[in-house]
Amino acid sequence: MKARNDNNEISSWSEIKDRVYGETGTERRDNLEREAESFRIGLLLKKVRESKNMTQEELGQLVDKKREYISRVENNGSNITLSTLFDIVEKGFGGKVKISIEV
Repeated sequence: MKARNDNNEISSWSEIKDRVYGETGTERRDNLEREAESFRIGLLLKKVRESKNMTQEELGQLVDKKREYISRVENNGSNITLSTLFDIVEKGFGGKVKISIEV
């Protein structure tokens, strides 16, 4: 994605993030990246749930969580524990979680 800056020059999304939130490795930028990844997880869970034609209530019953909790996870995955993530994916969807770590 490209955008124009004040000098009418085109900037990439990465350049915009560098300018507004700081470079990768700075606290503000790392927080942005964490929040974006949490949001992405929530969207992925919602997409899978909808593809299985499940309601939030039905998914909640499968993993022993309230519908409101499932809604919060789908709208912002930052408060989900790994245990709950595994339960949702494995018990709720019949899938597997794969996690990678970059250092």
